[in-house]
Amino acid sequence: MTDRLAAQFAFLAEADKLKSVLRATTLYDGSRLENSGEHSWHVMLYALTMAEHSTRPVNIDRVLKMLLLHDLVEIDAGDNPIHGDHDPAEQEASEQAAATRIFGLLPSDQAAEFRAIWDEFEAAASDDAIFAKSIDRVQPVTANLENDGGTWPEYNVTVEKIEARVGAKVKRGAPALWDHLKGRIDAWFAAQ
Repeated sequence: MTDRLAAQFAFLAEADKLKSVLRATTLYDGSRLENSGEHSWHVMLYALTMAEHSTRPVNIDRVLKMLLLHDLVEIDAGDNPIHGDHDPAEQEASEQAAATRIFGLLPSDQAAEFRAIWDEFEAAASDDAIFAKSIDRVQPVTANLENDGGTWPEYNVTVEKIEARVGAKVKRGAPALWDHLKGRIDAWFAAQ
């Protein structure tokens, strides 16, 4: 039991590093960049609140687990903003290696369970993962809208980029949320 507890505490200590990973999205008030730990909490709250808008019924407990674990890989791989300029293949390889290392800190049964949940989220094939991916895209868009475009100008974001990189994923799992956001996005860009 001591070895199991030591492994679990080691994993939790490592997970604390997620609070030091800064994202490209600011807080709603624009006062500073959000960290990945804050994002994970907020996106889980989004999912819990918005689950009724999923295209298909979801197991909210599984969705919340996915969202809790999905960005732990950023401890090693860093945050790669959706509108940033990075190599997707390199990013995927870095995240896969990070998942192996970070989840590998846990006892083998938990390592396998957590990795399987993370892999399911990344594959975005199950109803739970499709909805989780949708919600993961909704939260940063909302933050930018609440903060007068937030970091969109810095990344030269256009309506077309948002539609391609965000809209398709949100529409797949929660089209009502996309319809709502699209109106706000169009209004923001029209006012610029």
